[in-house]
Amino acid sequence: MAAGPLRVEDKSRRAAGEDDLVALDQDHPGFRDPVYRQRRNRIARIALEYAVGQPVPRIDYTDEEHAVWRTVWQHLTPLHQRFACRQYLDSLDRLALDRTRIPQLADINGHLRPQTGFQMIPVAGLVSSRVFLSNLAQGNFLSTQYIRHASQPLYTPEPNVVHELVKHAGTLFDPTLAALNRMFGAAAATVDDEVLAELERVYWYTMEFGLLEEDGATRAYGAGLLSSFGELERFTAAELRPFDPDEAAARPYDPTTYQAVLYRIRDFATLESDVRAWLARRRK
Repeated sequence: MAAGPLRVEDKSRRAAGEDDLVALDQDHPGFRDPVYRQRRNRIARIALEYAVGQPVPRIDYTDEEHAVWRTVWQHLTPLHQRFACRQYLDSLDRLALDRTRIPQLADINGHLRPQTGFQMIPVAGLVSSRVFLSNLAQGNFLSTQYIRHASQPLYTPEPNVVHELVKHAGTLFDPTLAALNRMFGAAAATVDDEVLAELERVYWYTMEFGLLEEDGATRAYGAGLLSSFGELERFTAAELRPFDPDEAAARPYDPTTYQAVLYRIRDFATLESDVRAWLARRRK
């Protein structure tokens, strides 16, 4: 299962000065681990004290956290070779993510900005979908910096630095997909709440769980697929449909389970034109 990318409001953010900045659900793998909870609070505090325009803070990751990162890559790499689209693999190669140690957002930005103008901005945790999406219009991708709990390295109930870097960084490195992110962001900054909910769902079924027809095979390009071992391994079990933005906009999604329906595009140029036309209709 993969965590939802469209962040719901973070009710765990407390008033400044309180110790418990991050409230984990009882079924979270780290709920009963006081060391992990303290670590999450410390990283959240760093993000809360950050202001856009300042140097992006670096996190001094522990050996255990780097080990989780390595474990994720060991399992995802063979699946990427089988199921990831060529455009993603090419971007990942050019981005040259370190697969042994968790990369720093500041270093990733050094590659992203010259290529597409995007930068990754640290956040403490979940934010509203409007905040997350509208920031894309400014070339800002709001990114967490904490990593999932070591007891379940292949599962996460929430966005974390694996999801942000393994897939989203690669997406933002590609000019076509970066332009699509900006397009979604520009729309999110102006539409009403009803249309915003539709826009969230289209983003979910494209940028997070989108599929591509490539050389006669179905490949993944969505972040929720490419950063999730379980989801990527079984996406062909879902009902695969041709991408229809109106249908996707009306289909609710559940971030806590595998997706029952996924949408497949012919190519990225068609996706861009279809999304652009759909957004133009919905913004009228």
